[in-house]
Amino acid sequence: MSEQRKCVLVTGAAGALARGVIRRLVADHEIIAVDFRKRADLDGVAHSYRVDFNKRGFEDLFRRHHINGVIHLGRVGPHESNLTGRYNSNVLGTQRLLNLCVKYKVSQVVVLSTYFVYGAHAQNPTLLNEEAPLKASGLTHDLIDTVELENLCNVYLWKHPELHITVLRPCNIAGPGVRNSISRLLSSQLAPTLLGFSPMMQFIHVEDMAEALRLAWDHVSPGIFNVAPGDWVAYQDALVACGCTRVPLVSIPGMIPQQIAKVLNLKSFPSHLVNYFKYPVIMDGSAFAKKFGFKPRFQLEQIFRYYREKKRRQDFLSMFSDA
Repeated sequence: MSEQRKCVLVTGAAGALARGVIRRLVADHEIIAVDFRKRADLDGVAHSYRVDFNKRGFEDLFRRHHINGVIHLGRVGPHESNLTGRYNSNVLGTQRLLNLCVKYKVSQVVVLSTYFVYGAHAQNPTLLNEEAPLKASGLTHDLIDTVELENLCNVYLWKHPELHITVLRPCNIAGPGVRNSISRLLSSQLAPTLLGFSPMMQFIHVEDMAEALRLAWDHVSPGIFNVAPGDWVAYQDALVACGCTRVPLVSIPGMIPQQIAKVLNLKSFPSHLVNYFKYPVIMDGSAFAKKFGFKPRFQLEQIFRYYREKKRRQDFLSMFSDA
């Protein structure tokens, strides 16, 4: 391997976001693709593994390959596991990953966080910058893993400056292939709303977020950065723009998660996300935009058009399946 062709380990490689990042890097980098869910088959990627960060075999990857950097996208989402499972993977798994980075002299780490760390609260300021307190774990213990992951990265950021850690906090990621909670809502024919609430929200297209991660990799600048466009939209307006039929629900705390799950035909809906559909969490992404020269290509209308057209295709196909 030449000095110019760096070896990059990308976690969460089976997801749409990671695929976008890998597609941008594969021509000039040797990619080690890792996912705990399944082995990802990716064009131009010779090394792809299904492995858990906490299992013994994970260190073998560092022994086998001369890894120069890590792009850590393999977070377990709220809909994928319970609190214990998320903590073991997101916090303890990330700690093991960072320890291996120190041990094997990795020189750069980019970590994906989430805007959830700020917490949804009625008294949130209009724009949250990177210095705003992380209230999520104080509002609900179910988001402890999100805040602890960032706290962990902060410790390593200062204790091990040789890792050159960059943490990105994106707003709602949406678009083709995205399977997070908000994308599932925008994809549904029926979408729940809470009576009396329609918080402002920010959305970033999955391709724009992949580009943000590429910029963070290409231009080494340790620190923590919000990634969000300069515009936002009310939640209920976003649903209308995506072609969803709104289903108003009474805001009775104990019943809301079950009501949402029933509307969306899900087994369950994470109760700790309910407040994000009541109160705004609007981030100031100007620091990242200025530092890395980032400007989103996709506007809100383009993001929402994808969901409208997806529903039209589903309706079209259902006409033939019912015939």
